[in-house]
Amino acid sequence: MANPNISTATADPATAPVALVADELSRVEARIRELTMSREAQLQSIGHGLIDAGGKRVRPALALLVFRACGGGNPADTIEVGAALELIHSATLLHDDILDSGQTRRGRPSPLAVHGPSLTLVAGDFLFSKAFGVAGRFDAEVVGWATDACVSLCEGEIMQQRFRRNPAVTEADYLEIAERKTAALFAEAARIGAHFAGAPEQVVDAMRGLGREIGMAFQMVDDLLDVLGPAEVIGKPVGSDLREGSPALPTVLALPRLPEVARVFADPAPSPDRVRAAIADLRASNVLPEVRQRARERIATAFEHLGRLGPSPFRDALSDLVAEMHARTA
Repeated sequence: MANPNISTATADPATAPVALVADELSRVEARIRELTMSREAQLQSIGHGLIDAGGKRVRPALALLVFRACGGGNPADTIEVGAALELIHSATLLHDDILDSGQTRRGRPSPLAVHGPSLTLVAGDFLFSKAFGVAGRFDAEVVGWATDACVSLCEGEIMQQRFRRNPAVTEADYLEIAERKTAALFAEAARIGAHFAGAPEQVVDAMRGLGREIGMAFQMVDDLLDVLGPAEVIGKPVGSDLREGSPALPTVLALPRLPEVARVFADPAPSPDRVRAAIADLRASNVLPEVRQRARERIATAFEHLGRLGPSPFRDALSDLVAEMHARTA
């Protein structure tokens, strides 16, 4: 995914939407590093490599901002679960690279490229195990929500593989994949933050909706930036989704309209020149404005969910976080 300026590693703490929870995010970062320690040097190297490469930490930031916006006091539990959610996300990145033969991750050679598939697979399992060692200490609802998110991630990955290079894929299929693979973890992060704050059930449900819409918009913007680049910003080669036959939203919308995009999408080994030509067709078409519009609709719904919260600096920060994503559609 692309790199919005909200990582604790890169954001200006005086201006970023997460500035109000910067101290808590530093504690999340330290907890992640602690949890990725291992007696096996290669496992630890893979885990720490992902941390050191940066990352947006959007999920723990969302959980913490929602926790505070709902009136939460001691953030210790939210910090723990925020770290667990980030480990789950990192585990899926490792497994994704195996499934996609991904050679680049966050602008660096991927763990797959450095360590090979076997160690990368085991490292993903290691991170999942560490995550549930943390999440499993909380109440049954939290464990159930974390489990549901992981089940959705797995099902979404299988569904994405089923539609890889498959011209029968529809926008409805794309939305289901994005809901499962991306939005599910955002939704649970926000819901758990509200739950830990002791918010009423209706507010907890609204925060889950907030997370879901942020996650859907986040994925759509990532898909957009994969076409627009540049590579040094998105941390991978431009056009990676199309080259790999991944059913990203610009490609899915273009399939019935742009013949070269459809041919490259279905080709198991398209040449670099053909990928560049297909990307040029996408950029010249009306597809990208449509992707922007769909992302903006999700962002508008996220703002509606935010309306369930009372005024506070933390609600304002959440609003800024959503607005920053809107700016990325420009």
